[in-house]
Amino acid sequence: MARNKEQNEKMREERKQQIRSGALRQFATKGLFATKIKDIADAVGMAQGLVYHYYKSKDEIYVELIKNALNKMNEAVISLKEMSLPPHEKIRLAIEQLLKTIDTSDDFIQTCRLIAHATSSTAIPEEAKKLIQEKRDLPYQEVAKIMAQGQEEGTIIEADPNELAIVFWTSINGLAIYKATRQDSTAIPDARILINMFMERTGEKSCRV
Repeated sequence: MARNKEQNEKMREERKQQIRSGALRQFATKGLFATKIKDIADAVGMAQGLVYHYYKSKDEIYVELIKNALNKMNEAVISLKEMSLPPHEKIRLAIEQLLKTIDTSDDFIQTCRLIAHATSSTAIPEEAKKLIQEKRDLPYQEVAKIMAQGQEEGTIIEADPNELAIVFWTSINGLAIYKATRQDSTAIPDARILINMFMERTGEKSCRV
């Protein structure tokens, strides 16, 4: 019985993930209001009734997408903070990995697009608004701390660390949205361009391969 229950839970989560993946592009391109359950069902290749078996409404799917995206980003930035690397190396690594993800993961760039739309919209569920309010600032705060540590070591340029964090994240988000809105295989700029925006000369040298 325990094995059957475990298998059922695994299958249920796989189906929910399939629904979320299909809904992500719909919400990112059309917005919440214009997206219908039928659109999500068609994207996934499911009957509408089966979608409703896993989610009560499109709002519930939307909120779960927002929650998962913010949690993953916050977990990633906490992991970055805890790495045993010098601050400028953390910034270099983060930029390289994020740009690689932008270039290879459609889910990631559509998620960035979804979050950008959600943060500027008032026509989203209250639960989604609350999640954004509670969770959106952590990546900025943690990157600002890393920038400040790098300034103490002389490897990050002198500027307000909070402003550097804003430049960091808006650059990443902007590139993700740029990629998401291009149908061709648009190349992402060389990571060194963005890395060198933040590095003092000594830090810049140390980040070159």
